[in-house]
Formats: sequence, structure tokens, C-alpha cells
Amino acid sequence: MQLSIAITPPLVHFSRQRAAFILLVPLVVGLVVFAIYPAIYLVALSLTKSTLGQPFKSWVWGSNYLWAGGGDGGVFLTSLLRSAVFALTVTGLELVAGTALALLLLKPRRGDSLIRGSILLPLMTPPVLVGTAWKLMLAPAGGLVNGKLQAWGVIDAPISFLGSQPWADISLIVADVWQWTPFIAIMAYAALKQVPGDVVEAARLDGASEGRIFWTILLPLTAPALAAIFVLRLVMAFKTFDLVYILTYGGPGNSTALPNFGIWRLAMRSFDVGLAAAETVLFAVFISLVLLPVLRLHKRFEERT
Repeated sequence: MQLSIAITPPLVHFSRQRAAFILLVPLVVGLVVFAIYPAIYLVALSLTKSTLGQPFKSWVWGSNYLWAGGGDGGVFLTSLLRSAVFALTVTGLELVAGTALALLLLKPRRGDSLIRGSILLPLMTPPVLVGTAWKLMLAPAGGLVNGKLQAWGVIDAPISFLGSQPWADISLIVADVWQWTPFIAIMAYAALKQVPGDVVEAARLDGASEGRIFWTILLPLTAPALAAIFVLRLVMAFKTFDLVYILTYGGPGNSTALPNFGIWRLAMRSFDVGLAAAETVLFAVFISLVLLPVLRLHKRFEERT
């Protein structure tokens, strides 16, 4: 005797709805735990007078935002502009240098794996060690850079690279570019490898120079990927903290204090957690505004490709 079970259409529809709901549960839980709840907590904290020991001590509503928006003498707003200049500068330099390195890696040569491994060395070095190494190299007394410049007759007296401007800003940029250019190089190398080799070979057979091949074939085809790399690295550059902490500690004065460092100092040194939360919210909004034109540019590149 053969048994058959007939599933009515409404029952099938209900099962699909329930399955879809069950599949969405981990996503909803993840959003609530890692995004929504921390965001609500941060905004609520920014509206209060809070310390490390006494969060939500009293409600001050918009006072923290008014203070961060100019009540502190413009210290925080200046640090926002400084972070934008720093992030855009280092990201632009790293994208150019990383793409150039990636083009060199494309040409087959002996010891390719060793060269690629050596390029990754700065990226694999812990940020604290990178900062310490650059601090030792840039030291006025006994530092490698000052020693070489004096030996070559470029300078007569040691320069305080980390204690004077504009050398402190330049030193931070150089250290950051040294550390993160390999990351861009590897990402750009992966993007360039996706360009069809027969297209490049056909251009070479037609007599196109390497420069013309790059500007007319490689760059247009990899522009969306390079723009995505730029966005990713730009977000990471806004989060720079360790180099500032180790190399300059925000000095001289507050001239190299990026928002991350200032927020940390407010929360962990001054214990003004409410104001630190308000500055964190404003910093997130500021990063979003800076990223908007970059994301539109990325979308335009994708539409053209």
C-alpha cells in the first residue's frame, strides 16, 4: 500500500515564510548586538555627564555637542580638519606608490616570491614596533636620519623631527606611508592580475608603450577596484592612533592630535566620557561626509566599466 502526503499550497507558503524568518534571525541579532545597541548607548552617553566610574551621572542633553562644536576653542574642529588632511594625503600617496609597486611586481623576474615577502614586512610588523623604530630613527641625538643628513652635509645641527612643525606632520605621514603602502601594493597587484593578458599583449604588438598601456588599458579597467581600495584605506587612515601616540603624543602642543587621540585622552585621562562620546558621534558623522564624494566616484567608475 503506497502512502502519499499532499501539502497544500497555504502550508508550503507558511513554511517558506517561517524558514525565511529563521534565516534572518542571526542577521537581526548580529545587527542589534554589534551595531544598533552600541550606537544607541553611545548617543545616550553623549547626552549625559558621565565618567568612567559613574556613567549616566546626569543628563546634559546638547551641552557636550556645543562644547565640541566650538566651546573648547575649536580644538576638536581643528583636529577633524587635520584628520581629513592626514587621511587623504597618506591614502593618496599610498595608492600611487602601491600601484607603482604592483606594476613592478607584474613583470616576471627571478625571486618574485622573496620580493613579495620582503614588501610585506612593514605590513606584518606590529604598529607599536613601527612607531618605536621610526622614533629611534628620527631622534635628534643618535638618530639614523639626523646622523646621515649631518654626515652628508645637508644640515649643520640635528632637527627635532617629532618636536617641531612641519616636521612632526611630515614624520607621521612618512611613517604611515612606509607601513601601509605594501597593503595597497598587494591589493592593486590582485586587481591588475584580473586584466586579460591578451589585451595587453595585443597593445604591445601594436607598438603601444608601457605608459600608454597603463593609462589607456590597465588604469581604466582597474579603476573601480583601485577606488574601492582607496575607500578602504581612507577609512583605516581616519582610525590612526598608534603612530600619533608613540611618535608625537599629539604634540608639539596639539598640532598632531587627531580625533582618535583626543577622544582617548578625554575618556582615559580626563575621564570625561560623555564629552568623548559626543566627539565620537561627531567624528563618525564627519567621516561619513568625507566618504560620500569618494563613494560616488567609486560608483561612477563601476558604471563606466
